[in-house]
Amino acid sequence: MFRKWRDSKGKDKEYAEIIRKQVLATKAEAEKDGVKVPTTLAEYCIKTKVPSNDNSSDLLYDDLYDDDIDDEDEEEEDADCYDDDDSGNEES
Repeated sequence: MFRKWRDSKGKDKEYAEIIRKQVLATKAEAEKDGVKVPTTLAEYCIKTKVPSNDNSSDLLYDDLYDDDIDDEDEEEEDADCYDDDDSGNEES
């Protein structure tokens, strides 16, 4: 059905009429259920706010980065506490 409409370049109105009836039926069903269905692009798309370009929000990330460096240093120090000669058999 769609291919027939597409090949006719919109001259065949049967497919468009079927789709129009389906849209009206689902719109009525949505209204009965209390659902608002967007019908325009403006209603469908969410408008986002562009975040400001101030650098004050980056300060939090800088602090966290410094904490990670300290943790890595502690892990390296803890790695020296193991004895390489230990076989793991609880013998001293």
